[in-house]
This record gives sequence, structure tokens and C-alpha cells, in this order.
Amino acid sequence: MNPEDMSTRATKERERQSAFDCRLFCCASTGCISSGSEAVMPALAEAAASHGLGQRIDIVATGCMGLCAKGPLVRVEIAGREPVLYSEVGQLEARLIVAEHIRPALDRDAEEALELPPFLRERQLDLSLPFFACQEKVVLANSGAIDPDDINHYIAAEGYTALATVLEQNDPEAVIARIDRSGLRGRGGAGYPTGRKWHNTRATPASERCVVCNGDEGDPGAYMDRSILEGDPHAVIEGMAIAAHAIGAQTGWFYIRAEYGLAIKRVEKAIRQARRAGLLGKGILGTDFDFDCEIRLGAGAFVCGEETALINSIEGKRGYPRPRPPYPSASGLWGRPTCVNNVETLANIAPIIRNGPEWFAGIGDPQSAGTKVFAITGKVQHTGLIEVPMGAPLTTIVDQIAGGSSTGRPLKAVQTGGPSGGVIPASAFATPVSYEGLAERGSIMGSGGMIVLDADDSMVDIAAFYLEFTVEESCGKCAPCRIGGKQMLELLHRFQAGTARQEDLVALDRLAVAMQQASLCGLGQTGPNPVVSTITHFADEYRARIGATVAPA
Repeated sequence: MNPEDMSTRATKERERQSAFDCRLFCCASTGCISSGSEAVMPALAEAAASHGLGQRIDIVATGCMGLCAKGPLVRVEIAGREPVLYSEVGQLEARLIVAEHIRPALDRDAEEALELPPFLRERQLDLSLPFFACQEKVVLANSGAIDPDDINHYIAAEGYTALATVLEQNDPEAVIARIDRSGLRGRGGAGYPTGRKWHNTRATPASERCVVCNGDEGDPGAYMDRSILEGDPHAVIEGMAIAAHAIGAQTGWFYIRAEYGLAIKRVEKAIRQARRAGLLGKGILGTDFDFDCEIRLGAGAFVCGEETALINSIEGKRGYPRPRPPYPSASGLWGRPTCVNNVETLANIAPIIRNGPEWFAGIGDPQSAGTKVFAITGKVQHTGLIEVPMGAPLTTIVDQIAGGSSTGRPLKAVQTGGPSGGVIPASAFATPVSYEGLAERGSIMGSGGMIVLDADDSMVDIAAFYLEFTVEESCGKCAPCRIGGKQMLELLHRFQAGTARQEDLVALDRLAVAMQQASLCGLGQTGPNPVVSTITHFADEYRARIGATVAPA
């Protein structure tokens, strides 16, 4: 396929879509599937056919729409009318949506108001809610709006035009400079500048280089990468192909944890579709650029989210981290210069190429440009997947987008960054959600997990929960992590049992410093963070546990 063929395909798909009087978007992500959405689409189709509307309604299975706790979600779009989003849709609701909403709407003038039965009105979500209105979608722009299993949907939404532009200009250094000017930083947690990583990999002399997509997301409560792969897999493939052209690679690997069955299925299908369309393989888009990718499955080891452990795993070795230097950009997969980028990082590439680096740099915080996808869970009204500009204050996310406390009790803290992060108390909810802003509060961005805690949640128990996870997931290669984590956890268990002494607080601090300074990889270096941050902000809860079996929360 050449660029002209791709343009023709996009035009035909847009014409096909516009020929329908109504389009129904049904969430088919893991969250909504677990709530029964797979039965909703057939019910919608059967109802449309029974009312003679089968040729007038386009039913689309989409990726995540965001408000996961209210699934299954169905969005109704009829020309001339405002979109309507329905929540908690079952087979009965699906039939009623067609009979009581769509059929009357198609039979009436667009200016006529619809009188919906109370049963349906109760299922409607107000799209002017802050949950929707306060977001700014770049990475999730297509999720919930296209069929991730149909490459034509992606192409019709400007998909692969960025890759075509890059190949037409054929100036890898200019692409790297563009990504560098955008201010994009790695969304996997460390926040390393993406353009600099690409430059370092390209600058290493080699006959072969590699690009790797890190989809080994393992933080408790985090599902951003999984949702991106499920909802818009071609965006990640396009970003990977652009990265490969920029650094001079011809091969790429998706490293996805095996638990992500739906994501794996959709990425596999997307790769096959891209190959058939000439967007992967030999002579992409009629140029001399060759690039192809394949999938490697992770067995669920948290440490394999660290790039050198991930590389060992792809090579068929045990997932141990490697000492650095050399960094993967100099010697990575099978000794070749390797660029490892997170799923969300790669999903940002095509929009930057299409809209320009200045556009991206103008979103968010001057030091943390662009947007960030978060999975927000816990004691809030609206849990789910959100995307906000970097630098947005925590209070905007927690109190506005997430709707505040769901329990009626005061909110106490937000835990960010998963097992490598920390807690931020409610008194500091003005903190901007940026790499620097969170670091100043003793936490990190991480991959994007965000758990909201209320007054009933014990900070000692929270710290123990995360440290138990870190100890369980430690690869055991280095003593500071293997031994230090276990010793810290034993001390936390003393606080939980009411047998701790005052000097145990000092011992926790000393062990934390040793792990942070001497551990081989990020798992051990950041493992003490939940303990350190809870002691910093909630030391009174630790002191209350000394010699006491009754916890204050």
C-alpha cells in the first residue's frame, strides 16, 4: 500500500460511517466485558433488526470509555442530536435503547425533544460531568471511538499518516529533534526524556538495533497500558515504527504480560492487519524502510517491568536486572543497541508528529509536557481511566474528576506510583501531578496508578501491603533488596501487631536508606517509598501502634 491507497481507504471508511443514521459505541474493554458487555452487542443488533433499523445503525465495539465502575457503557450518536452515554447496560436496557430512544429519534425532527421512560433516563450519564469535561485526551482520543479490531477505523482517524510523513521526509535526526522539542518523557515511571533515549540509541554504532514496547504493567490498581493496547493497538504500532525509523532499527518486540489476554489478542490482530496493508514488513508505504515486530509474553514478574530484566526475559533468560552501565541504548537485546519505550510513550508519538512538538509542549507543565493517563481507584465516586494535562493539581483529579469521597468520610491521602510510590496527604492535594511535583512530596508518577484513601484506611497497613508486594516480587539477585525488604516488612508486622518499640522507627529509616542507595535496580531502590512517605506524613499512626493492638484507623 502507498500513501494514495491509504488516503483512499480512509475516505471510503469515513463515507461508510457517515452513511448510517445512528452509530452505537459499545465498550468492549476488559472492565466492561467482565460486567457483561459481550451480551449487549448482540442484543442491540437483534433489537435494531426487529425494528427494521439494521441498515441504519452502525454498532461498534470499542476500547475503554473511562468510567469503568459504571459499565457496560453504550454511547448513542445520532446526527443532529447530542451524544448520549448509557451506563450499566444489560440486554433489557439494550433493547429499550433501540425501541425507546433510537427509533423515535430517527422518526422525528432533530429539534424535537425525546421523552424517554424513567428507566432509561436513570441510566444516562451527564457528559458535562467534570469526569468527562476536565479531561484532555491525546493517548485515549481513539479509545471508545473506534473499533480496535478494524484497521480501517484507525486509518480513517488519521492513523498511519504520521508514519507516512516521517517516511516521506526520510530524516531520522529531524524526527528525534522533534520528539526532543516536544518535551515528551517516558511514561513508564522514570520520566527519562524520550528524544534523548532515541538519540543515544541511534548514536551507538551498530549494524542492527532494536525497539521494544514495554507492556509489562504490574502495579496494583493500574491498567493504563492494558487499556491502551485493547482500545487503540495500531497507535502503539505506528509509534513503534516511527521510533524504529528514527533510531535505525528493523525489528521490534512487544513485551506484554500473559494475563492481558484481550490486549494480546488485539495486538496480534493489529500486527497481522498492518502486515497485510503493507504498514509492517518490507518496503513500508513504498519506501526502502523495512520493519516488523512480534510479541513476547511476560510471566507476570513485576521486576520484568525494569528494562534490563525485561530484556533478559525476551532473550529467554531469568528476569534478573543487569548492572548499568552499559545501558540498553548501548548494549541491550542480544548485545544490540535497544530502545525500550512504555506503551503510553509510544502512543504519544504519532500525535506529536501530526500536530507538531510545540502543540504537545504547550499542554501540561513546562517540565512535564503533554498529558498523562491514570487509573484512579479507591474511595471516590467515579473510578476508571482518565487522561489529564501534566501539572493538574491532585484536587482537580480527586475532587472534580473522580467526584470526591464515595463513603461520606473525609479523604485522607492519595497513593501514587504503585509499590514504588508514596502517599500524599489530603492537606497537600494542591500538589501538581508532574514528575517534579510528586517527587517533592516523596512520591512518584510511576506508570499511572492512583488509589484514593479515606479516614478509615490505616497508613501502616497500606505501607505493609505495598512492601509485601515488593518483597514477593523481588528477584533476589541483590542483598539490599532481598534482605532489606524482608527486614522492613518484619518491622511493619510488629507495628501491626502492637509489639513495636520506638527504636523500630529508626531501624525502618536506616533500612530504607540502605535499600535506596545499594539496590541494583529500581524495584529495590524505590521499594521503601511507601514506608518512608507514610512515616513522613502519618508518623502519629506509627507511634499509636507502639505497644497498642488497636489501630487508630
